[in-house]
Amino acid sequence: MAQEVVGVMIVGAGLSGIGAASHLRKKCPDRSCTILEARDAIGGTWDLFRYPGIRSDSDMHTLGYNFKPWRAAKAIADGPSILKYVRETAAENDIDSKIHFKHRVVSADWSSQDSLWTVQVERGETNDTTTMQCQFLLLCSGYYNYDHGHNPDFPGKDSFKGDIVYPQFWPEDLDYTGKKVVVIGSGATAMTLVPSMSEKASEVVMLQRSPTYVVSRPDKDVIANTLRKFLPESWAYNITRFKNTALQQFFYHRTRVAPEKVKQKLLDEVRKEMGPDYDVDKHFTPSYNPWDQRLCLVPNSDLFESIKSGKARVVTDHIDTFTETGIQLKSGEFLDADIIVSATGLELVVMGGASFSVDGAPVDFSKEWTYKGLMVSGVPNLVSTFGYINASWTLRADLTAEWVCRVLNQMKATGTTRVLPVLPESLQSMPPRKWIDEFAAGYMERVMHLFPRQGDREPWINPQNYRKDRKMFLQGELADGTLQFSRPEPVERPVELAEAS
Repeated sequence: MAQEVVGVMIVGAGLSGIGAASHLRKKCPDRSCTILEARDAIGGTWDLFRYPGIRSDSDMHTLGYNFKPWRAAKAIADGPSILKYVRETAAENDIDSKIHFKHRVVSADWSSQDSLWTVQVERGETNDTTTMQCQFLLLCSGYYNYDHGHNPDFPGKDSFKGDIVYPQFWPEDLDYTGKKVVVIGSGATAMTLVPSMSEKASEVVMLQRSPTYVVSRPDKDVIANTLRKFLPESWAYNITRFKNTALQQFFYHRTRVAPEKVKQKLLDEVRKEMGPDYDVDKHFTPSYNPWDQRLCLVPNSDLFESIKSGKARVVTDHIDTFTETGIQLKSGEFLDADIIVSATGLELVVMGGASFSVDGAPVDFSKEWTYKGLMVSGVPNLVSTFGYINASWTLRADLTAEWVCRVLNQMKATGTTRVLPVLPESLQSMPPRKWIDEFAAGYMERVMHLFPRQGDREPWINPQNYRKDRKMFLQGELADGTLQFSRPEPVERPVELAEAS
């Protein structure tokens, strides 16, 4: 009996994967779909991370799906609420039954003769392997390593007698009541942990090498909550989504054209929060311009309030060594600690960490060019979902899924089985740019050399701009002379197509 062939195979059952499957069900109901999830639960990031205070750093009117209104009063939502939202979406669209848990994609090989991907999968606790086949492969597994984060090898780390904790794998039984805690890092995770842990700990220190821009906003969107009282739910949601998206794009644009003005505005807001006696220059003034790296949002000024209350403090310094009882800093200061939290960032992976080949030839993505930031030159029937670094992730994830639906329906209408971005020979000498440009965050810089390149003109760009992406994804011609639709001669052997359900 021939191996069953799935129409669309989605990798990842997190925010992006569940959203993509929902779009497919609505707009491509005749396409069979299955989801492979390496872990044993729906939710991705929002199921994996369980550290104190875990929450979004984007408003849920833009981090939520374009087809499912966010109904809660809090727009800056906690992790469990977001996880519930993702699970509700899966249940409402009958997606649960399509998920294969503990299925980790190891490799995938495209056959031009068959117009099929053959995917090698590790299953279960024993990691036994099997192969599965699909016509189209949609990666929705995010961009970071779920197995471990970026963990610097701090000098003397093994000598510390207390607990060293990693946010990505938070111990459920960790009791930090009355303990001295040092949180290493100044990113979104650290700024979430510090105010939350300070409620129980005797002292929480946020130890940073250099400051990050911090913005305080209310966790509730007054306009959104008011609109819901007077308008149909979908209208209120769409208006709020448009408003917040426009504000995100406007603010980011201002950081590009008037960085000094934006910088001063942000720092003035921190000075108002912390008062005239606090050293804002040392602890909250970065050496770079806003959005050269990611800004951190703190809801209701919770970080500032915890510092002003004396429950938490910020130390800007460099680590000399860990000791048995804490951390010795290069300035000479010593930080006592019962618990050290290493909130030092993520480790990124390319294409979910799997290996890919086309007709048996390995694909080196760093040598290829990105097509609209979602496909890769020379690689057919493969789309990778990557959201925004300067706006809410799901805005781009939704657009990507909608574009995939357009492509699949075009393939059906034309009777084609392969879609392939082809870089013309005349453009092979384009000046290459990094896949994410004008963004200097360390976690990105460490792996940019592994990602596909972008060029200097459409469609060989990854603009990270919602307005431009909407135009490219939803309005642009699919058969643009670059994206080639074809139907290679199939091999003469039977295949069994899975039925859509």
